[in-house]
Amino acid sequence: MLSFTGTYTAIVTPFRNGKVDEAALERLIRRQIKGGVDGLVPVGTTGESPTVDYDEHIRVIELSVKLAAGKIKVLAGTGGNSTKEAIFLTQRAEAVGADGSLQVAPYYNKPTQEGLFQHFRALARATGLPIVLYSIPGRCGIEIGVETTRRLARECGNIIGMKEAGGNADRVSQLRAALGPKFTLLSGDDSLTLPFMAVGAQGVISVASNVIPREVANMVKAFTSGNLALARKLHAKFYPLFKDLFIETNPVPVKAALAMRGFIEEEYRLPLVPMSAKNRETLAKTLKACGVLR
Repeated sequence: MLSFTGTYTAIVTPFRNGKVDEAALERLIRRQIKGGVDGLVPVGTTGESPTVDYDEHIRVIELSVKLAAGKIKVLAGTGGNSTKEAIFLTQRAEAVGADGSLQVAPYYNKPTQEGLFQHFRALARATGLPIVLYSIPGRCGIEIGVETTRRLARECGNIIGMKEAGGNADRVSQLRAALGPKFTLLSGDDSLTLPFMAVGAQGVISVASNVIPREVANMVKAFTSGNLALARKLHAKFYPLFKDLFIETNPVPVKAALAMRGFIEEEYRLPLVPMSAKNRETLAKTLKACGVLR
């Protein structure tokens, strides 16, 4: 079973004139490979999964697999708040060659912990892909409980990790204690990558690495190799950017930053809209201060 440790970029889905901009996506992915990241997460939150249709969703995963060309892994975002839909997307992602599946907690319908257990167990039984759970209570209204995660890992051999985006390093400690060293824990927040790794996480699914892939990858590698001074130096340098990429709803700021650098068109789908002028100015100043924008 594959493991997913290190730096995974939650890649944006670029649009042009209302359609997925495949040429821009190719440029982004080639830059990620060159930057030394370990993998991609297409059509997650940052990839605007709520507003792409099924065909677009699978097409972005298929393109990611093709462009990654075995050089880096593809952990496909195929979660949903309907178990049937999540299974459909996951099986399609498996068919086009994804290496694994990122499964967000069902959102809006707020299942109980037993409901979460049955949802993820059904998914695990429907695919041969390794599954990384994704707990983000700020968006979903619920968290995937520690005991629920332990039950799932014990019963489902292909549930192998979690992206933890609850903002609490204490929960990383709880998960690590409950699940042991083999279960992969990844930070879901760039600003918390080092704190989380200090208590047992093994990397990050990063928004910032869309903009600075090499720097985020180097920070994670430095910590993993024991070069804590370099890891802290990189964290301190880019911490303002880690925070300001969430100055408005993700992925609006990161798409604005990529557009400022000329990598993509700044295009969203409603209900997401462009940043306010004030926040755009703040983000541009931070990008310049961090040496990312001239």
